[in-house]
Amino acid sequence: MKKRLAEIFRPESKYQAFFLSVITFGLAYGIYKGVIDNYLAEVVGMSGFDKGVSEFFRELPGLMLVFVLAALYTFSAERIYKIGAVFMLIGMAAQAIVPAGRVLVILCIFVYSLGDHMQLGMRNTLSLRYSREGRGGEALGMQNALQQIGTLAGYLVIIAAFFLVKNSVWLYRIAFAVSAGIICLGCLSSLRMTDESTPDADKRRFYFRRKYTKYYMLEVFYGARKQVFFTFGPYVLVLFYGANAMVISVLFALSAVCSFFAAPLVGKIIDRLGYKIVMISDTLILVIVCFFYGFAHHIFPRDIAFIVCCANYILDSIISLASMASNVYVQDISDSPEEVRATISTGVSVNHLITILIALFGGWIWEVLGIETLFILSAVLGLCNSAYAATIKTPL
Repeated sequence: MKKRLAEIFRPESKYQAFFLSVITFGLAYGIYKGVIDNYLAEVVGMSGFDKGVSEFFRELPGLMLVFVLAALYTFSAERIYKIGAVFMLIGMAAQAIVPAGRVLVILCIFVYSLGDHMQLGMRNTLSLRYSREGRGGEALGMQNALQQIGTLAGYLVIIAAFFLVKNSVWLYRIAFAVSAGIICLGCLSSLRMTDESTPDADKRRFYFRRKYTKYYMLEVFYGARKQVFFTFGPYVLVLFYGANAMVISVLFALSAVCSFFAAPLVGKIIDRLGYKIVMISDTLILVIVCFFYGFAHHIFPRDIAFIVCCANYILDSIISLASMASNVYVQDISDSPEEVRATISTGVSVNHLITILIALFGGWIWEVLGIETLFILSAVLGLCNSAYAATIKTPL
């Protein structure tokens, strides 16, 4: 692994400290993600509609990100990455302490999500900046793979905890507290990252350029279709099929393992076949995934339908890796590394323009029209993404 990283990244960059923090934050996220859906359903008592409301506030920081980064335009990518870690720590520590009421729990989710979204654009930016020329796809793939290692470890911790201890009510708070402690370690690791990426004081991160219009639109379509699975995929398994925290964590762990092996491969495919082909082809698989996720209970017995949905959730996690292609597209048409950073950060906010609406109205669609309609919507949005990607002009 060490030799492989040295082949992809520039030796003078701070990629080692960066990836150590990525793995650490991934571990904390795995513990958090492994319990949060069941915590909201079993302890807080949220319905499908309530879950949509909570996701609205969880995704709101993504929409706010362009304004937050505009205010921090003099800060380097490394410094913003560290500030994001602090917000994650505050939100997670508070989640372990506050009463299980809807308002306070959603507030904690919002604060943690603000930090996570601040890091989101910076992770991709730093991976591209630290990579050798022509290895951007592999760099993003390696970042995803290492993050999955940490996340997988977090899921395994939850699996073991809920297997050994049956009193899950208090175990949830312990999980949040442990996750906060691990985030603290990640903060310390990130301190080793020096401010290599010097900001351009003449360019605020509130950054729109006409030549990135296709990228912004792709982010809108991708964000919409992704949100359906991220928000409601696990919640369908919890509320509709009755999956407990251990089962959900096993599913997430399998998804992380598959994504770990698939991420570098997808990165290589992007570099060799081109981002356009990848952005178009992944939707064909998505349509099949959405169909079975929404209609499996009509086709198969309940137990088999549950297994089919789990398999399709894992498959969706793998094809979601194709989103790396849009970042490589930005790098390909940009004029400078600073422009890449600013554009990707803006893309995150553009992504969330539609994401927060899907989160809010997705719960209503579930309650009124059923999960079938919800996943049909996801498939249609994916097809729109593919059709729009086909309009991209690439060098011959």
